[in-house]
Amino acid sequence: MTTISPLIAGNWKMNGVSQSLDELTELAHLLTTGEAPRAVVVICPPATLVAAVAAQGASSGIMAGGQDCHANASGAHTGDVSAYMLADAGAQFVIVGHSERRADHGETDDHVRAKAEAAIGAGLKPIICVGETEAQRDAGEAESVVAAQLAASIPDAAGQHEVIIAYEPIWAIGTGRTPSNDDIAQMHASIRARLVDRFGAEKGNTLRILYGGSLKPQNAREILAVENVNGGLVGGASLLAKDFYTIISAV
Repeated sequence: MTTISPLIAGNWKMNGVSQSLDELTELAHLLTTGEAPRAVVVICPPATLVAAVAAQGASSGIMAGGQDCHANASGAHTGDVSAYMLADAGAQFVIVGHSERRADHGETDDHVRAKAEAAIGAGLKPIICVGETEAQRDAGEAESVVAAQLAASIPDAAGQHEVIIAYEPIWAIGTGRTPSNDDIAQMHASIRARLVDRFGAEKGNTLRILYGGSLKPQNAREILAVENVNGGLVGGASLLAKDFYTIISAV
């Protein structure tokens, strides 16, 4: 079995102002004075803080990521941020296709794939999100829904570049509810099999598959121990340094 270094990414969503960087200072202190983390650590703050997180986190190994990017490199797109802009600000990762973007902004798999391609073109590592609704799971469609998202959202360039897949059951995001460990294992095994089918065993077995959706200090250790779970995409718990450090330490 290929060994994959785990990755823990914090998605601050639309939370955080300059004062929030105090939590980053605290996290850096915990990471550098406690046991060395066994995971790659990424913080995806609002775009207004990407440069500050990249600069402040560098000395402690914390990397910065964006929460979204436009598919175009530049142009008349008021309010949008391109992948090149994120890279210029010091980001190394970017989330694309989060369910909140898909729902709130009508983003399709085609949009997500185009954004992932833009991220790769700018030298960023895209974190491509997939996941089913509660109704789809109840109807027994979870695996087929996620398979379709994977097929249409992941660009062919993933065969030659690093991309990360984040499985986030939509009904678990921010609700405090999580799938059973068996359900997580089944979905991650299905995702792994589809990555291998598409990109071959050598590449497909090295792509990280993160779990997200009410991942918190209380359940992190058991979820991160599930086979084919190569880290986590953390929402609310990433806003507090001690909670996020507990999750990082659970790897």
